Amino acid sequence: MARYLMKICYDGTGYCGWQKQKNGLAIQEVMENTLALFSGKKTSIIAAGRTDAGVHSLSQYAHFDYSGSMQDKQLLLAFNRYLPDDIKVLEIMKVSPVFNARYQAYERSYRYVLAKEKTPFNRNYSGYLLRLNLNLKKMQSCIENLLGKHDFSSFGKKNPEVLNHICELKHITINETESYFIFDFTADRFLHNMVRRIVGTMANISHLNLSKETILEILENRCPRQNLVITAPASGLYLMEVKYPPKFLDESYNPDFKENEMINSALPHSIK
Repeated sequence: MARYLMKICYDGTGYCGWQKQKNGLAIQEVMENTLALFSGKKTSIIAAGRTDAGVHSLSQYAHFDYSGSMQDKQLLLAFNRYLPDDIKVLEIMKVSPVFNARYQAYERSYRYVLAKEKTPFNRNYSGYLLRLNLNLKKMQSCIENLLGKHDFSSFGKKNPEVLNHICELKHITINETESYFIFDFTADRFLHNMVRRIVGTMANISHLNLSKETILEILENRCPRQNLVITAPASGLYLMEVKYPPKFLDESYNPDFKENEMINSALPHSIK
């Protein structure tokens, strides 16, 4: 039995998100059913993040265990032979047997594409906020107060299972094109809906011509229910990249029992 890491891109439009659910078709379900076609058994596939319904990915990462005879390149070809056209595996590599795609990620990057005008052609691949007056410099002024380590409770959807609301936002840029505003975020972790709620709030601050200190007031309130916080549509969000410590990407890295126990005991406290 060996553990593999794969890099996946997908159009999330037709799915209820990554994680398997009772109310719709999930990307995880499609991936696991595909693996079962050529491995001969049901195997769990664990992703770096549980993207929501309608959210896209250019670089989702997920791990699975496989004991068959196929090598990395053969596994890649097998997946892409059976997967639908809106999901593609870009890379597969053998990794450490203790690798975990979800818990060992130390950095994630997202992009949000906000359209200036909604059209039949961009509606599934960008967000649009009706009747908001958007100004690039006004939205950019919010960045300095978001960077760094904060309690982002006000920007995360309430989830009683997640007790740690501290995130470190390392990088934010906002650029403007003729048709879109493009937001890029990098952090050690993100709360549920955090990127979409930050984008919506920046847009709202721009529209209402509020001070950049408004962001600090929202952060200090530490409450998900905020009048100024709005959630931008899922269709504009893209998972862009996930990073892992190099040692876990080395298939020969297999710590002794004591270190392995330490890694496993730490996992529940590191949910991203």
